[in-house]
Amino acid sequence: MIDFVDEARIWIKAGDGGSGCIAFRREKFVPKGGPSGGDGGKGGSVYFRACNNVKTLREYYYHRHFKAESGKPGEGNNRTGADGKDMILKVPPGTVVIEIREGEKEVILADLDRDGAQVLAAKGGKGGKGNASFKSSTNQTPRIATPGEPGEEKFIKLELKLIAEVGIIGYPNAGKSTLLSKISNARPKIAEYPFTTLNPNLGVVVVDNERQFVAADIPGLIEGASSGAGLGLKFLRHIERTKVLVHLIDLSLPDVAKRYHNIRNEIGCYDVTLLEKPEIVVGTKIDLPVSHNNIRELEKITGRYFLISSVTNEGINTLLEEIWRVLTRES
Repeated sequence: MIDFVDEARIWIKAGDGGSGCIAFRREKFVPKGGPSGGDGGKGGSVYFRACNNVKTLREYYYHRHFKAESGKPGEGNNRTGADGKDMILKVPPGTVVIEIREGEKEVILADLDRDGAQVLAAKGGKGGKGNASFKSSTNQTPRIATPGEPGEEKFIKLELKLIAEVGIIGYPNAGKSTLLSKISNARPKIAEYPFTTLNPNLGVVVVDNERQFVAADIPGLIEGASSGAGLGLKFLRHIERTKVLVHLIDLSLPDVAKRYHNIRNEIGCYDVTLLEKPEIVVGTKIDLPVSHNNIRELEKITGRYFLISSVTNEGINTLLEEIWRVLTRES
């Protein structure tokens, strides 16, 4: 079973308008019966709404067709048909709603980046007119009515871009998930093999009672990720909303500078503007003796870096203070 889904393609259809009615009154003293056909009700529309209690697009992976209720037809005695109920499709905050038009052209309808934000994606059809609407001085007994208008139908692509202020990036097994589990309430799967993290994980980091932020570990970044290698292309979009990138580098392995520049290159190939985000460089696994041999290589990358161990907690509080300092500066 798939638990986390961050992209889905679905078909939506708004409700059709109800047909107008042809009817005549039968009361005494009403000339020629009098037209009394009511109008049809309007069809229900389809909306997307961001809700905090929805965390994934999983529902739209298994169910791909959604149709709102159509309006009811008009009735005699000038009674208008009931309107069809609107359909509200709930998505996680951070979902981009995209219409796929003919020729696979994509048009962004909305970026639902906060709880409660919503967009009208498909408008319901208007109800048809009953024959009472066509009465005139020259046509006292009209015998015409109009059908309701069809509701809009569209192919929609949903893309979820996680809303986190801090994105934790780096090669597989650099310690991203371990760090997130240490500093937040997130409990990601952790093991010593590549691609342990198959889904992004979010956690609320509490620096103290008055300072907190949301962090996410971004899985699957390796050389070639922007071209589809590994899992990176699937998750690179989640970096877009972050304010600060925390770049973890495993100091227990050789080629520190090469691994750092590979990740930066993949981010730039995906979206060069992401390279402008503030970056905090962090050497991990400093509790291992071999890691101390590679600190000098870290110095070649940047003059300002941080050293941590998620096993002994060394340097983590200092790192949190730096993240908060940079976040405050960017706000």
